Amino acid sequence: MSSKFPKTNAIRILEEAGIPYRLHFYMSEGLLDGPRVAELIDVSPNRVFKTLVTQGRTMLNYVFVLPVNQELDLKLAAALTGEKYIEMLPANRLLATTGYVRGGCSPIGMKKKFTTFFDAAAAERKTICVSAGRLGMQMELEAEALRTLTDGRYEFITTEAARLLATR
Repeated sequence: MSSKFPKTNAIRILEEAGIPYRLHFYMSEGLLDGPRVAELIDVSPNRVFKTLVTQGRTMLNYVFVLPVNQELDLKLAAALTGEKYIEMLPANRLLATTGYVRGGCSPIGMKKKFTTFFDAAAAERKTICVSAGRLGMQMELEAEALRTLTDGRYEFITTEAARLLATR
């Protein structure tokens, strides 16, 4: 890869593991929502995934990776983790906990390795885009390679999935 950009922990880890990736850059004047990022990098929002960090009642942290146009269902998340309840990690604790800032949080390269869940939709995609660890930079790679690298699990984690599961 070109050395014209500073490498993030996420990129270094991919390169060390020999996992191919493609970078997408976009100009950001502040925090953008996920669908806008997808538009700026010209990738379907169903293939651009956000990384959310949560905390359970036990004070353990968990990572959830889901399409940017979906919302995390906290009840499903709690059930998957075995927690009584789960909540989003406060934004002011994100950097200290993960090493990443809001909007630039990658599922790989965090300060610690956390239990990670990928929305089941990722398993249906050959490649997905996630933050490369910096605002304005996304990386596209094989979904299965990313899941394997993080020791993640595919699960139904969105509010849409919760609604569908409730009607069964």
